[in-house]
Amino acid sequence: MTRPSVVVTHRVHPEVLQLLEQFCTVVPNQSAETLPRAEILARARSAQGLLAFMPDWVDEAFLAACPELRVVAGALKGYDNFDVAACTRRGVWLTIVPDLLTVPTAELAVGLLLGLTRHLHEGDRLVRSGSYHGWRPQLYGTGLTGRAVGILGLGAVGRALARRLAGFDVKLLYFDAVRLDEQQEERLGVRYATLDELLTGSEIIFPLLPLNRETRHLFDAACLARLCRGALLINVGRGSIVDEQAVAAALSTGQLGGYAADVFELEDWALPDHPQQVPPALLADVAHTFFTPHLGTAVAEARLAIELEAAHNILQVFQGSIPQGAVNRPATFR
Repeated sequence: MTRPSVVVTHRVHPEVLQLLEQFCTVVPNQSAETLPRAEILARARSAQGLLAFMPDWVDEAFLAACPELRVVAGALKGYDNFDVAACTRRGVWLTIVPDLLTVPTAELAVGLLLGLTRHLHEGDRLVRSGSYHGWRPQLYGTGLTGRAVGILGLGAVGRALARRLAGFDVKLLYFDAVRLDEQQEERLGVRYATLDELLTGSEIIFPLLPLNRETRHLFDAACLARLCRGALLINVGRGSIVDEQAVAAALSTGQLGGYAADVFELEDWALPDHPQQVPPALLADVAHTFFTPHLGTAVAEARLAIELEAAHNILQVFQGSIPQGAVNRPATFR
């Protein structure tokens, strides 16, 4: 019996390759770089499985060029870069890892908040400069106690974030399309607010929404103008939820007091008009920004668990089972 072929688009832990190699012929990419799309297509042209990551996008054209694909397993949670309908039409399973990314992302969100409010990057740079000779009255930041914090989207990450922020004695507001019941709100220590109430009444806002037509550039110039002056915006969801050019402009006027992000518009490769770089004006505003290079799940044990679960999704498809992380059900499956 011919062993199915699986293309792994990015570097993974050796344990993942060892697992797949027991049952499949594996075409890995153990470099630190993202391969050009043409190279991934060439590798996947006759493959039955694809283990994909954040920089990948799978659309109708990709699937047409890889007619033998049976499963696209994303080692990720957000799947806006993948055309679910096209996968379903072509009989391809699309799977994700829905839970393992939650806690690391929530932890990093707290880290970004502290980095921004307490000028941690600037403080580190000052000490390393050689010009630090002891305490001075400088780099005054913002405390968290009593602050109104708005969480826009109370899914798994939003709830995990709320639990972690509770220890800082903040006032937690949330808006979500589906409101929690009173018992859940009490357990999490959150209070429901309308979208307008959250935007105008929060001193710190975390947008944690999926990226789609309705949410792209939700935080544009008009939205940013509605925030209370000097509000802080922390983005660990999707880069294109915000308009980075508008954020840079709002920072320059003081309307926005600070912006921290682990995700950027340039990463939303499936959008044909996505920018190629972070706006220079945003990068230049060191005093009011704090950035990390998409480290949300960059925790060694978490990444291994995510990659292994994605690999298991592939093997479940090859075994004729419904994969545990399925987001679609191909019509060809019986």
